[in-house]
Amino acid sequence: MVAERSREDLWIFGYGSLIWRPAFEHVERRPASIRGHARRFWQGSTDHRGVPGAPGRVVTLVPEPAAVCWGVAFRVVAAERDGVLRGLDHRERGGFDRVPVDLHFREGSPRRAEGIAYVARAGNPNFLGPAPLDEIAGQVRRSRGPSGPNPEYVLRLAATLRALGLEDEHVFALAERVGAGREGGG
Repeated sequence: MVAERSREDLWIFGYGSLIWRPAFEHVERRPASIRGHARRFWQGSTDHRGVPGAPGRVVTLVPEPAAVCWGVAFRVVAAERDGVLRGLDHRERGGFDRVPVDLHFREGSPRRAEGIAYVARAGNPNFLGPAPLDEIAGQVRRSRGPSGPNPEYVLRLAATLRALGLEDEHVFALAERVGAGREGGG
């Protein structure tokens, strides 16, 4: 028998490194999507995948009316909620804010839920914005930070999305460019 869910349980939407490394207690993990936003490598990372003066690039969500962004939603029980949020606030301190999101699940019950996501908006100090994909790939190949090399982030995100059967043309195109550059010694 499934336990009744508390109204205070929290859904957290992961669309970047949270997908493969949530690093917080959760009782449920489900593929989910949000509508009206696309995942883009437009956020600079000076604390995880780059350093000040040489930022790496990580994903954020950007408004795009027709877009659907797939990721993973994690359900955190009410008793763990505050601690998990404190940890995530620290992890995502490099320009990300907590924002409410409307989650859509592929299957099961519920089919929809309210949740939060960490989003880096234009105007934060580390926001890099759009650039040609080859330029982004070059920056990614050169970047490394305390959490490891930036190419690892891109390639792991692409591999995890593929393993989950989730599509993302931007991520897959960047991973192809980053991977090709690594084979040549880059």
